Amino acid sequence: MSHRNERKEKDCLNCGTIVYGKYCHACGQENVEPKETFFGMVTHFFFDITHFDGKFFTTLKDLLLRPGFLSAEYMKGRRMSYLNPVRMYVFTSAVFFLIFFSISGSSKVVKITKGNEPLSRSDRDSVIQELQKELGTTPADYSIRQQLTLLQDTTRPVTYLDMMAYDEDSVAVGTLGGKYKSNQEYDSLQSALLPGERDGWLKKQWNKKVIDLNERFKHDKGSSANEVFELVLHKLPYLLFVSLPLFALMLKLLYIRRKEFYYADHGIFSIHHYILSFILLLLVFLWSKMSEITGWGFWSVFTIITVIAWPVYLFLAMRRFYGQRRLKTFFKFLILNISAFFILVILLIFFFIFSIFQL
Repeated sequence: MSHRNERKEKDCLNCGTIVYGKYCHACGQENVEPKETFFGMVTHFFFDITHFDGKFFTTLKDLLLRPGFLSAEYMKGRRMSYLNPVRMYVFTSAVFFLIFFSISGSSKVVKITKGNEPLSRSDRDSVIQELQKELGTTPADYSIRQQLTLLQDTTRPVTYLDMMAYDEDSVAVGTLGGKYKSNQEYDSLQSALLPGERDGWLKKQWNKKVIDLNERFKHDKGSSANEVFELVLHKLPYLLFVSLPLFALMLKLLYIRRKEFYYADHGIFSIHHYILSFILLLLVFLWSKMSEITGWGFWSVFTIITVIAWPVYLFLAMRRFYGQRRLKTFFKFLILNISAFFILVILLIFFFIFSIFQL
C-alpha cells in the first residue's frame, strides 16, 4: 500500500474507470498522486520490501512446519497472506540452482600430459615386451598386433597418443549393433545389407553421431564424458520443470475419483512439494559444507534426518491435503514415488540423448 496522498479526481489514471474507494475495481491500481518525493519513493520501496518479506517468511514457516497446509489454503481461496506459489517456485529454484552450479562447478578432467613426447628406445622396448606377453592371452589380438607393428617401425617417432589411437575398446559412447571405426566403415557395412536389414533412421543417426564423438575424443575419453555431464547438468532446471506437470498428472490419476480436485489443484500441491524439495536439498548442501569446513562427522546426522524428512513430509502433506486415511494415503504415496522415479529415469535418458546430439 502506498503512503502517498489520494487523488481528489476519481478517474483511474491507468484505465479511466471511475474509482469508488482508494483502488480501481477494474485494474486494481491505487488512485494516488502520481508525483512523489525522493523520500516518499524510498519509503514506498521500504514498505514494499518489508511487505514481501512478511509474506515470504510467513509462507516459508507454514510450508516447512505444516505439510499440505499452504496447498489447502490456496484451494480454499485464502491467498493474500502468502506468497504466490509460482513466484516462490521461481525464486527458490533460482537460488537453488545458483548455489548448486557454484558448488558443482566444472568437473576436473584428467588430461594426457606426456602424449606429445616421442617414446625413447628403452620405452619402446619395454612396451614391446609387455605387448608380446599379452599377445595370445586377450581377445584384442588385432589391436595388439597393430601397436607392435607401429612400435617396431623405427623409421618414425611414436607417442603415447599414437598408441591410444589403436585402443579399439576405449570408446566415449557405444554404438548400437556393433563397433565401427569410422562413418565410412559404417556406411559400407550398411550398404552391404538388404534394405530391410539396415538400421532405421534413428539408430543410424545415433551411430553416426557416436562414431564422430569417438573419433573426436579418441585421445581423451574423459573430455567427452565431462562435456556430456556438463550438458545434462545444466539441463536439470528444464528436466525438473518438465517433470512438475507430470508429477501433478500422476496425482490427478491417483485421485481421479475426487472430483473436487482439479488438475490445477494438484499442480499447486506439486509446486509446493518442489519448493520444499529445493529447500531440503539446500540444507543437504549446507550440512555437507559444514562437515567439510569443520571436519566434524556429526553433520552427517543432519543430512540423514533431512533425507528422511523428505518422504515423511510428502506423506503428511498428501494426508492433510487430500484428507484420506493413513493406509490408503500410504499406498498412493508408494505408487506416486515409484511412478515418479520411472518418469525421472525416462526424462534423464531423453535429456542424455539430446545432450549427445548437441556435442
